Amino acid sequence: MFKLPELKYKYNALEPYIDEVTMKVHHDLHHKAYIDKLNVALEKYPDLSKKSIEELLSDLNSIPEDIKTAVRNHGGGHYNHSFFWKILSPNSGGEPTRQLGDSINKSFGSFKEFTTAGLNRFGSGWIWLTKSGGELVIESTPNQDTPLSESKHAILGLDVWEHAYYLKFQNRRADYINSWWNVVDWIEIEKNFTTIT
Repeated sequence: MFKLPELKYKYNALEPYIDEVTMKVHHDLHHKAYIDKLNVALEKYPDLSKKSIEELLSDLNSIPEDIKTAVRNHGGGHYNHSFFWKILSPNSGGEPTRQLGDSINKSFGSFKEFTTAGLNRFGSGWIWLTKSGGELVIESTPNQDTPLSESKHAILGLDVWEHAYYLKFQNRRADYINSWWNVVDWIEIEKNFTTIT
């Protein structure tokens, strides 16, 4: 059975950039709902419940057809959100440094492309910075799809589902993204970058 991970900071710790009410709704209701529905789907297949979320999502073709969509959607929602909470932190923001900063500058010149991808994502989904074959790539996935299902490793992920920002920003996704950069934990992201080959 999968469980809701605890946050490493208080619900109001990311204010004024991400408000306390949004954090409570996003973590306690939305993320928990993904976990609950994933657990229900896996009840029919106890052996699958022993696998990690990474194992399930990286081999969706091995999931029985009758629960594959549930594992993809709800398992993806659990994995994506668990990743998302870890890369946020109060007193963060700023610029990436060391190896990651050099690699970003070499690949893109700046992170403007990442923000643009977030603004251009039609409907709900995620924007990712992934590393594949030593190269950094900015990509977008719909719904709760995750790069893990395509054997890619995420370094940074941005949730652009409306539930991530609508209480505070309403339809102003650009304001949400610009605000979000202030709580990006570059130390954690640097760890993601350096541990992926």
